Amino acid sequence: MNNGRSPVLFIGHGSPMNAIKNNEFSTQWKELGRTLPKPDAILCISAHWLTSDTCVTVSRHPRTIHDFGGFPRELSDMHYAVPGEPDLADDIIRTLSELEIKEDLEWGLDHGSWSVLVHMYPDADIPVIQFSLNENLSAQKHFELGKQLAFLRDKNVLILCSGNIIHNLRLLDWSKKDDDEFGYDWANTVNILIKDLIINEKMDDLCNYSKLGLDVRSAIPTPDHFWPLLYALALKQPNETIRFFNDKIVMGSLSMTSLIIQ
Repeated sequence: MNNGRSPVLFIGHGSPMNAIKNNEFSTQWKELGRTLPKPDAILCISAHWLTSDTCVTVSRHPRTIHDFGGFPRELSDMHYAVPGEPDLADDIIRTLSELEIKEDLEWGLDHGSWSVLVHMYPDADIPVIQFSLNENLSAQKHFELGKQLAFLRDKNVLILCSGNIIHNLRLLDWSKKDDDEFGYDWANTVNILIKDLIINEKMDDLCNYSKLGLDVRSAIPTPDHFWPLLYALALKQPNETIRFFNDKIVMGSLSMTSLIIQ
């Protein structure tokens, strides 16, 4: 039961190539688009928009950002021509006025957002805005900020948090395909640990993940891809459940593990 609230998603988005692949991950994203109630708007919190302040996009026509290199031309040619929703951005700025959230006209949709949405909502007919990750905030502060976005769920706004629980690009096994299941032992251990902490709602441990041991520090060497998970978990209400999906590790050190809260 969600009492009419929009669901919350944390998506392990993985390689940008998932935008143009038909694999088990993109198939699940398509299924979400078919089965979830259609939202009036979408707020994306992506690991790929780090800022020195907290910002929200206000463009009426957000550009498709190709924030990667070395991939096929087919991927760079993709454009997700979705409308923006400045009124929703203004609502966030007003509601969270004490935080002095800044309007941003330059950013659009990075691949953490559009590579998933192109499968979920291929018609690009639902307005989308992005909310930045302030790199000057602690994990605990990000979690607390996430709680303040809960009012959007009563406005039929789908909140999509996009990152990866395990994200160590330096240790990727490039001999493996980016959608074939393979995880190092330490990566599998950490994936199980983080899921257990989520299920048992150990938020203090999750916000202080770097203190959980060397394996965790190897699995999460930088916080950017982990922070979106904290926003999703902050939005969970007492009567809601968490369901995991796409629960796999690829290329040794990149988890696709995702969850839905509703």
